[in-house]
Amino acid sequence: MDKFNEILENYPIIKVAIVGLILIIGTRVINQIVHNFFKKTNFIEERKEKTLESLIRSVTRYVATIGFLLYVLSLFVEDFGRILAGAGIAGIIIGFGAQSLIRDILAGIFLIYEKQLHQGDFVTINNTFNGTVEEIGLRSLKLREWSGKVLTISNGEIKQIQNYNIYQMRVIERAVVSFRENPKRVFSALEEACSKINEELDSKLKRDHGGNIVEPFQIYGITSLNAGFRGYEYTITGLVDDRFYWEAAKQARRIIAQTLFNHQIEMAEERLYMNKSLDEEQHVERSF
Repeated sequence: MDKFNEILENYPIIKVAIVGLILIIGTRVINQIVHNFFKKTNFIEERKEKTLESLIRSVTRYVATIGFLLYVLSLFVEDFGRILAGAGIAGIIIGFGAQSLIRDILAGIFLIYEKQLHQGDFVTINNTFNGTVEEIGLRSLKLREWSGKVLTISNGEIKQIQNYNIYQMRVIERAVVSFRENPKRVFSALEEACSKINEELDSKLKRDHGGNIVEPFQIYGITSLNAGFRGYEYTITGLVDDRFYWEAAKQARRIIAQTLFNHQIEMAEERLYMNKSLDEEQHVERSF
């Protein structure tokens, strides 16, 4: 044992390697324990469990890295303790340089504390970036776009969050129908479509604690008498569980389109009319 200690004293690099290995193993063990704990328990929602697990994984990684760096410095820098004790001025200087880092960490803490998003949520960030939250860290947020790309956004840069996964989502579908169609006939067809949607999407509709449907699909009404100068706009709405929003919206559009087609409802079309003067017509004829 004494010989081993002597080797460590003479070769500090071995100390560094051993401490690094211990930190790596320790970090992985802690993360695995946390993962197994959440896997075996169900006292909180699964998305919240994944969010907490992601945050703990990020914290352990940062703590291990910073601790390792401080340990290495203590081995190779003389009077390291005294330097730390008198590092007030240096801390202020470093603080100014690390303002963005501190801002990112604080923003990450507030994201978790205020429950603005969870891992697995589909969100829009700053009205620009769309994707599924893949990882929430203390410093950054990882967002996977529909194309498969992963975006890494600093938490401090997040100004606006639109979350599509907060317990419920309202599917809003609009159909613009020709002016020549009788509104009574269109309403009848859309009511039939709503009945089919409620029947096929029964398991995806939002329900209260008593198991009752909160808001089934229904015709909201005519929301425009001249939508885009093309026709009457009819709107259908329904409240669904946020987990099934995209699938429910796709199926609702399919059923609405098929029902309107079956009833031979004429949809609005954009038409372009051109009026020519007599001189223009003569000029065109002469040009040929």
